[in-house]
Amino acid sequence: MKLSRKQFLTLAGAAALTKPSLPLAQDTNMVISRIKFVTIGAPSVDAVERWYTTWLGHRVVEKSTVSKEMASSWGTPAAAGRPFVLLQPATGEDVLIRAVEVEPVNGYKAMTTWGWNSFEIIVNDPDDLHERMKTSPFRHVGGPANLGGGTSSIRAVQYVGPAEEVLYFNSETGDRSESALPDPGEDVGRTNIVILASGSVDGTMAFYSAAFGMSKGFSFPTPVPIIAKAQGLPDDHSFTMGIGRLRERGNAIEFDGYPEGTGPRPRANGHLPQGNAMVTFNVDSLDAVNVNFVSAPITEYGGKRSAVFTGPAGEIVELIEEAR
Repeated sequence: MKLSRKQFLTLAGAAALTKPSLPLAQDTNMVISRIKFVTIGAPSVDAVERWYTTWLGHRVVEKSTVSKEMASSWGTPAAAGRPFVLLQPATGEDVLIRAVEVEPVNGYKAMTTWGWNSFEIIVNDPDDLHERMKTSPFRHVGGPANLGGGTSSIRAVQYVGPAEEVLYFNSETGDRSESALPDPGEDVGRTNIVILASGSVDGTMAFYSAAFGMSKGFSFPTPVPIIAKAQGLPDDHSFTMGIGRLRERGNAIEFDGYPEGTGPRPRANGHLPQGNAMVTFNVDSLDAVNVNFVSAPITEYGGKRSAVFTGPAGEIVELIEEAR
């Protein structure tokens, strides 16, 4: 499929379609059903808790330390005993943000390395949120603006948090009943898209297709000014983008291709990466996926089996078995 840049951005929006009947509808063959957690590797868990509860309306649902079993499952033994916090959006949905304490990486800068590049959160009104967040400690890096140079009905604003994690806040400004974006439910809703950076979009998409039955979709070069700025490139530098939709509406993975000279994210030995560190998905059965797990499945989530693998860009992916 060949699309113009305008068509691509109008369809993809903030990595989401504006109409589910258009190409790239929810992938009913996809083994991954939805995003369950996103995890931030944070030098200060307290800072994440304070910023997200104060400015994004999230509430704390659990505070504890990482068990030895869970740290081993993640392949991050140094995480054992480290504090974490689980944060829930004001909607009460069980799609959570988790912050886990990590040792900081000197000089780490968001949007310059491979791995999980950002988390996108559905909101009611990006402009209203931006006005409120102007006085927050979050760092504003882009928007508010409609995607596709104003051609898309998807509008977004971008911020960076206390651990150098990138957050896209996106919204449907058109007919929400016809949108593939979920209803935010509150001013700030749940995570609905996760963005994975790598050196090869096509190669990474092929891996997820083989592992989870994801339709291969398409990729397309397009300028992404906030990434270009982070990497010291001209605003009009083109990055290859692709999109993989999960089985449940309002859940997707965006794939971003980074240029030569970038590579996997450095991290402290035995720790999760700093920033956008890990994504947890629900699958019906761990036995149905074609990946090599770090270790045998464990039962740390209320008796549900979970396991972790490392993807082709060095990204850490956790799977929780939950038939939906």
